[in-house]
Amino acid sequence: MSNPGLRVVFAGTPEFAVPCLEACRASGAEVVAVYTQPDRPAGRGRKLTPSPVKQAALAAGIAVHQPESLKSADAQQALAELKPDLLVVVAYGLILPRKVLAIPRFGCWNVHASLLPRWRGAAPIQRAILAGDAESGVDLMQMEAGLDTGPVLLERRTPITREDTGGSLHDRLSVLGAEVLADGLRRLLAGDMPSAVPQADDGVTYAHKLDKAEAKLDFRRPAIELERQVRAFDPWPVAEGEIADEHLRIWAALAIDTPHQATPGSVIAASRDGIDVACGQGALRVLAVQRAGGKRIGAADYLNARPHLLPPRHPDGSV
Repeated sequence: MSNPGLRVVFAGTPEFAVPCLEACRASGAEVVAVYTQPDRPAGRGRKLTPSPVKQAALAAGIAVHQPESLKSADAQQALAELKPDLLVVVAYGLILPRKVLAIPRFGCWNVHASLLPRWRGAAPIQRAILAGDAESGVDLMQMEAGLDTGPVLLERRTPITREDTGGSLHDRLSVLGAEVLADGLRRLLAGDMPSAVPQADDGVTYAHKLDKAEAKLDFRRPAIELERQVRAFDPWPVAEGEIADEHLRIWAALAIDTPHQATPGSVIAASRDGIDVACGQGALRVLAVQRAGGKRIGAADYLNARPHLLPPRHPDGSV
């Protein structure tokens, strides 16, 4: 049995969710309303700014709702009056009470940026990189009362490479999320509801929200862990550390297997290719940094400002 008049309410807030909103609009379902977080102060002027999802919804002429919470009877009544067949939730940022989950005829779907049950919670993309996971992905999940505990309807996977940052993986998963949602909606509209597969009991991990205090690099740790930290925290909160007595934001770095007896945190080599900092195991080759009040620059430009870090040149010009 097909569902030609499927009424969808979309709930999402950040840029990550915008492709999923577009997938809903392109599916043939009717997007009757969008729910998103209230406007928040942003930028240097702290001006109230609409979320990326709100901006996309208004541009498409879709009604926008921005309740502070969905716990009140009034908020729940307002949602029920929209008569949604399905509520699609993508990085919305608000808890959905049981009464809300029960409103749509087909319940609530969530696009989650991990391979559940690994990395339930707020920061699955960065936590996967930090942990050295070989792959990530997106799950289309049927929501229930627990935090990211519902059965999985569909899944897309992608490898995590050593070139991936929090930003690049975020962007790739955002696209994959729209693809998996589009597939789910296509099947639902055709009357072929995807089977809900319960999550495994083993392998449950929690992706805690990122804390700016985590950005500090501890050079006593293995270099490969610090490389992951640098990659995971690009573009936010950005790794930082002390190099040659200067506090720097570190935007790009590569772990190298350089044996040494140096004190962790000391510079053991410097060239136009990078600045090698001793770690508890191996060394971290710092490739791009940002000085206080400055912009992101490559290691070569940084060394132009601090030439004393470079090895002395011989009279013939060699190093």
